[in-house]
Amino acid sequence: MARVVVVGSGIAGLVAALGAARDHDVVLITKSALAESNTRYAQGGIAAALFPDDSTAAHVADTLRAGAGLGVPEAVEALCTDAPQRIRELIALGVEFDRAGDGLARGLEAAHSSARVLHAGGDATGAEIERALVAAVRASSAEIVENAFLLEVVVRDGVAAGVLVRTEQDPEREVAADAVILATGGFGQLYAHTTNPAVATGDGVAAAWRAGAAVADLEFVQFHPTALAIPGSFLVSEAVRGEGAVLRNARGERFMVDVHPDAELAPRDVVARGIAIEMAAQGGRPVVLDATALGAEFLARRFPTIDAACRAAGIEWSREPVPVTPAAHYVMGGVATDTSGRTTLPGLFAVGEVACTGAHGANRLASNSLLEGLVFAHRAVQAIGSPWAPPPAWLTEASSADGTALDDGFRDDDARAAGATLPFDRDRLRALMWDAAGVHRDRAGLAAARDRLAATADPAPGEDRDLLQVARLVVAAALAREESRGAHFRSDFPLTSDSAARHTVLAPAADLQKAAVAC
Repeated sequence: MARVVVVGSGIAGLVAALGAARDHDVVLITKSALAESNTRYAQGGIAAALFPDDSTAAHVADTLRAGAGLGVPEAVEALCTDAPQRIRELIALGVEFDRAGDGLARGLEAAHSSARVLHAGGDATGAEIERALVAAVRASSAEIVENAFLLEVVVRDGVAAGVLVRTEQDPEREVAADAVILATGGFGQLYAHTTNPAVATGDGVAAAWRAGAAVADLEFVQFHPTALAIPGSFLVSEAVRGEGAVLRNARGERFMVDVHPDAELAPRDVVARGIAIEMAAQGGRPVVLDATALGAEFLARRFPTIDAACRAAGIEWSREPVPVTPAAHYVMGGVATDTSGRTTLPGLFAVGEVACTGAHGANRLASNSLLEGLVFAHRAVQAIGSPWAPPPAWLTEASSADGTALDDGFRDDDARAAGATLPFDRDRLRALMWDAAGVHRDRAGLAAARDRLAATADPAPGEDRDLLQVARLVVAAALAREESRGAHFRSDFPLTSDSAARHTVLAPAADLQKAAVAC
């Protein structure tokens, strides 16, 4: 029996803790309440090829197509092949997916070739999954530690040996472990506009980086095309467009039909850029999402959470279009792992949004995010106690493509501290990242952001330190990728380059087997 520490309590962390607790001594650590995570706010659903007119091969093909040439085939195969069984296990745990007749209801979302997306409570899928998993974990043997902030991954003799956390009772508490599983989610709070909750501050990515693990593809940040253009950036699910809602500009025109053959159901990066361009052309005013043709009864029944949010904002969306804007939503990159969640640091696993298996490539297919946490958390648990595998081929091949190591440009902490003159300000950081590393990017803006980040003094250990560290990594990766691909758009390199179809891996400069550059 191993001692396993799981950090994070979204779908990935809860599935990992629940699975590991069957055979191991488990401590589940979460920075807020157990049920607070990105999972809780997920509306769109979870994808799986469960129906007779669908297939795993079709799900794989759709995922690879959305990934814009960077999807790792073995990771995509694992994601889509495991999906049906993992969904059945959720149902066995008590997750109540919406039903139609005698079977499961299903929806069509952008870039899927088949209606394969399951929902719960209409648009409350994540909340329902979180509810069932929280109940199961509380009933398990896992020890639960809430309101504990991850400070560091403890490393001894080159192996992850536990975590250092800050709790209400102890400013520094070390929790020893034979295996550490990071499931800390993403870093949407790095941006001025985000659909993510306040806890999404990149703590796992930053801690893994400081511990010496490689991170990959951090330039690929997905901006959800349709968040309400009001304070809070409430997400309006892709499923609304899947049901027939359309985007219109200030003149009432459906502009997406001239942007992509799939119009409003084009991949998210295409829709987000289309909206951003249209907003710029109309002086920054948001575009609108017109769902009036769907009717009040359908909207209230199918999308009760969005319906309530619109009403709370004074918008009757069955009668008038709603103003929407892109917002940071999901990061495809993260701590580099294999298909069992193993990072380049022995003893350290990463699963869910904090990880980068390569399954999403340069752009995530809608409703594959909950699935990612579900599938790879299960796989990580199965790998506990097994010999540590070498880095996956996509990581080592990226290294061999170029003989230099790319780090974040800030590895010399002492030198950076000596030259740092600007005080840290979170609002300014978020505005800087939105402007320089948001939907549209170019070298001038990224270089200016790099210089400003280099001149910013590191805050004390905590969320602000992690946000600053992740910002430096994102900017370094975005500068390195001199092309446009998937969710990464460079206005100075607007085309996709066949020669640049490699992953951007950031790692300690001394370890060339874990590092690579994007061409």
